[in-house]
Amino acid sequence: MSALADTAIAHEFPSLDREGLVYLDTGATSQTPRTVLDAMEDYYAHHRASVHRGVYPLAAEATDLFEGARERIARWLNWGVEETIFTGNVTEALNLVAYAWGDANVGPGDRVVVTEMEHHSNFVPWQQLALRRGAEFSVAGFDEEGQLDLDALDTLLAGGDVKVVAVVHVSNTLGTINPIEEIVRRAHDAGAIVVVDGAQAVPQLPLDLAALGADFYGWTGHKAYGPTGVGVLHGRAELLDDMPPFITGGHMIASVSTEETRWAQSPAKFEAGTSNIAEAIGLGAAVDFLQGIGMEHVRDHERELVGYALERLTAIPGLTIHGPRDPAQRGALVSFALEGIHPHDVAEILGRQGVCVRAGHHCCQPLMRHLGVGATSRASFGVHNTHEDVDALIAGLAQVREVFA
Repeated sequence: MSALADTAIAHEFPSLDREGLVYLDTGATSQTPRTVLDAMEDYYAHHRASVHRGVYPLAAEATDLFEGARERIARWLNWGVEETIFTGNVTEALNLVAYAWGDANVGPGDRVVVTEMEHHSNFVPWQQLALRRGAEFSVAGFDEEGQLDLDALDTLLAGGDVKVVAVVHVSNTLGTINPIEEIVRRAHDAGAIVVVDGAQAVPQLPLDLAALGADFYGWTGHKAYGPTGVGVLHGRAELLDDMPPFITGGHMIASVSTEETRWAQSPAKFEAGTSNIAEAIGLGAAVDFLQGIGMEHVRDHERELVGYALERLTAIPGLTIHGPRDPAQRGALVSFALEGIHPHDVAEILGRQGVCVRAGHHCCQPLMRHLGVGATSRASFGVHNTHEDVDALIAGLAQVREVFA
């Protein structure tokens, strides 16, 4: 067992104090540690003001907290501060790129490539960009083990017309960890940019975004032990400089006259209006929380836990596991199906026993069609989970099977 398994880390999360609760849905929304709640409360109670507006001390304090969070987030992932943009969530971050970069750079004769394992947030915006701009839209599939078909991607890239490759770092359904650095190399060699959905990866893996080399990398706060209502987009400086803003209005301007408007520089250019200040401060605290644990320890703990879950789940008759069988090749989640039992029934019966799992298509309908199913059950793990939580899942599934015997 990992070092984390022997700590009282679950007590850092107030919501987990509920008796009998086994939370296995971190892949949808993580629980929030007290330090994050305290940081947001501190802003509201002691530093409440708009940022980048006033020159009085309260406003300066709020701005320092807000920009301090940005600086720590950028440093944590090894990316530039000015190229680290706060958004409302990862969906907004990816749409920002699809509209602001896509509309200016994609047109008839170009090709947009996504993968079949994308969350709708990194599928639909690119599909709609292709439709809007008259470009071709292509999808790279995956094999029986849940691994991305890199040969199919190479075939698409060889056509010479690909402008952008959109790819998930860690699949929220299969758990597959995609080889982003290799994908970036192949795409760049073909003259395409790469946009990565890192919503699952950021809270699970030690990351160096500069080393990965993607042109845009988006993620969200609420899966990374932070609050809802805040996401992050990391972009390459030269691309951000050339892009028009996604939303216009207050804060994002350099000057406005009756004749023209000039944009501010990044990140302000892409942060129109009053930001989600408390949420950004909370996300900074969430990053501090993860850094305090150490991302290598987070990864080791969750990989070991997934390995244990795969071992226990494989022993259940009639249960199918989707995605890689090697825990080193998957993130902190397992999607599965029980023969003859709908995933929603599985989740409901587990829920009665306090075991919280996700059931549905996980916003991945093209992936589900590839698997030939309408939905799966998914258990996803966080830093607070233990072997005992997996054992509770296994016991709950035995109850499910008994109900439907």
